[in-house]
Amino acid sequence: MSRRIRHIILAVAILVGTLFFVWWNLHNPVRNFAQGVPGADNRPPRSDSVSENVVIGELFFEPGGVLTQLTETWPRFRGSDFDNISKSNISLIKGFGGKAPEPVWSVELGEGHAGAAIWKGAVYVLDYDELRRSDILRCFNLADGKEIWQRGYRVTIRRNHGMSRTVPAVTEKYIVTMGPRAHVMCVDRPTGALRWGLDVEKTYKTEIPFWYTGQCPIIDNDHAIIATGGSDILIAIDCETGLITWKTPNPGNWKMSHSSIMPMTFGGRKMLVYSAVGGICGVAADGPDAGQILWSSTAWNKSVVAPSPVCLPDGKIFLTAGYGAGSMMIRLKQAGSRFDVEVVDQFPPSQGLACEQQSPLLFQGHLIGIQPKDAAALRNQLVCFKPDDLRNPVWASGSEERFGLGPYLIADNKLFILNDDGVLTIATPSIKSYLKVDQIKLFEGQDAWAPIAVADGYMVLRDSKRMVCLKMTDDRRPMTDDR
Repeated sequence: MSRRIRHIILAVAILVGTLFFVWWNLHNPVRNFAQGVPGADNRPPRSDSVSENVVIGELFFEPGGVLTQLTETWPRFRGSDFDNISKSNISLIKGFGGKAPEPVWSVELGEGHAGAAIWKGAVYVLDYDELRRSDILRCFNLADGKEIWQRGYRVTIRRNHGMSRTVPAVTEKYIVTMGPRAHVMCVDRPTGALRWGLDVEKTYKTEIPFWYTGQCPIIDNDHAIIATGGSDILIAIDCETGLITWKTPNPGNWKMSHSSIMPMTFGGRKMLVYSAVGGICGVAADGPDAGQILWSSTAWNKSVVAPSPVCLPDGKIFLTAGYGAGSMMIRLKQAGSRFDVEVVDQFPPSQGLACEQQSPLLFQGHLIGIQPKDAAALRNQLVCFKPDDLRNPVWASGSEERFGLGPYLIADNKLFILNDDGVLTIATPSIKSYLKVDQIKLFEGQDAWAPIAVADGYMVLRDSKRMVCLKMTDDRRPMTDDR
């Protein structure tokens, strides 16, 4: 073979390789897919749930674990301040050094994506026990994983991409849970003693969302706040008595979404922001008009909404969803005692920031999130955007760093991202560039979508069937009560 022919073959090979590299980075594998119709994925038929007699809180068991009293909390979905940023001053590991942290403990769970809440050494998770056919609130000792108590009730749930999906809301006195079929249970936090229960579906004629309830309850001023999506859109329940203290009418017949209620203070008003199937609204959280709608809009109306609203200090609210919904930024403007709603921008997932399942982080005035699978070249990448320019990313993690639908949070000025398959990445939070620090495979799992919880140097995370507790302190020395 002549030298000229060899050079031609080499040039052709380089050209083909270059074209393939460009195609791989720009190719959108879902561009020809039809938008998925929720529920068209062989989900089981709905049971006649309203006819089932569910006795909320009827089951109780004490396996014998003992609480190790600690000091920190991760008391609900997205943490103390609803922002997924830990305020702890405990130093966490700077990297993995090529070896995954050994689990302090792990436990098998029913298939699902329910994350944990932590309160001063106790871990609370709402599980579904398939053998007992029961929703079970389980309390574990954070330090050793020994189970302290269980409180639950019998209810029929058929597997549908998992069962449990919600994070309990916890205070010093109370725990409030919301099960897959919208059974709300309130118990005493220290003992697990039942306070009251509410069958939302039966009481409010609620239509349970596809893939069951994903709404995480909140406790505000000792009141459980629940988006019923039925005859009323929101209700407040006194945790002490179980009495309804206010309720918000639902004249538009909006439906319950997978999204959770987020608190917001703007224009001197504390409000509760909820993204329903049908629209979005802000409800007065306190004062003589508590429970009244301060503003609402049907401009944002998507069939499946999982991420929660991200409320910005200047009155803007970022809204996003999967299945081609893309995103929208709205802005509140005060108009006397009420507020007007203006649509600032909206776009499909291929043209700007969007998220399918997790709610973006608001960090130093920027939004950080994971793009959905239909976001073209940026699909499944971690990205950072300025809120006033949601079409042009400040940075993206790159085609080699994709994260699926996994959760992420910030703790000790470190960004922890868990991908679908149990790989944990540490990055430095930045509004300038993606700064990867380290990465390690934690476990052989799948669908690791549940929110992460962090407290007292421990990290609690899970895949679809197992919950794992890692000791993430910088020195990794055993903790003691008198630390």
